[in-house]
Amino acid sequence: MSDFLVHFVTPRQGTAYDVVMSILWDQTLRAINPFGIARRTAPDPTTQRTACLSEVPLHHLSRLAQRRSSYGLGFSKQFILGRGGGPVWYVETGSPSHMAIQAIITQALAADDSASQPVWSITPFIDTPGDFPGGNYRFEWERERRHVGDLHFDTHDVELLIVPAHLHGAAAGFFYGVWEESSGPAYFCPIIDPDWSIDQVTEVFATHDYSWMRGR
Repeated sequence: MSDFLVHFVTPRQGTAYDVVMSILWDQTLRAINPFGIARRTAPDPTTQRTACLSEVPLHHLSRLAQRRSSYGLGFSKQFILGRGGGPVWYVETGSPSHMAIQAIITQALAADDSASQPVWSITPFIDTPGDFPGGNYRFEWERERRHVGDLHFDTHDVELLIVPAHLHGAAAGFFYGVWEESSGPAYFCPIIDPDWSIDQVTEVFATHDYSWMRGR
């Protein structure tokens, strides 16, 4: 569906802008919360903490932006796979597959060496969407990918930034200033708006040029 995996930030303390700038400055996408089918039951919850990304095509980012914010960053699939990340397996709640996985988890919890059971390296990549009384919890459309633990990256690993269009000039100018002063990490990848069409996204990638940096 896409050659890129994107992460949208959600405001925690401050604004979404503050959060994405903190990620870019620290060059780390923090795995703050546990995810997956064993997020509440694994003996060591830290083994279930993941950094989450999505394979949603770049011209359909607005759907994710509506749920989170208009700010984010993106990496290549190859980069995330190379760091041990992978796609989430969506197992229907109450299905035979779900019951089989739950049985494996129960066996692991009962083992003498429960915390070292290999199943805990798989459970962050399994989730169970389904219909429930009063509503449903379905999120397969996000085509989620996950990386267990903090995801560290360099400036050249970031393939794109997601920023509202009216701030593109300010963002590019800020990073140019940072680079000129050698005061921190600077990003010169394409910058896109989450509401852009496929033509607008394609044009930015087609015309993006790093040549001005040569010899500097």
